[in-house]
Amino acid sequence: MITGMTRQKIAITLPEEQVAAARHAVAQGRSPSVSAYISEALARRSADEELADTLAEIYAEFGPPTDAERGWARRALGLP
Repeated sequence: MITGMTRQKIAITLPEEQVAAARHAVAQGRSPSVSAYISEALARRSADEELADTLAEIYAEFGPPTDAERGWARRALGLP
């Protein structure tokens, strides 16, 4: 959960399935509130976009990884 930040209340419209998923996460104790659940999802989205930007910069400078480099990375991470 993000703490120490100024908060602002907004109204949003979401598909019913997403609202149900957020409420279910709260009911299971995986998130303290629906607001926290949505805030965490937005934070993950921002982190994903930042990573994509970083990878684009790396690829622009060095090019994409070769198949051999991808294989090495998968083995190093213990992935199939």
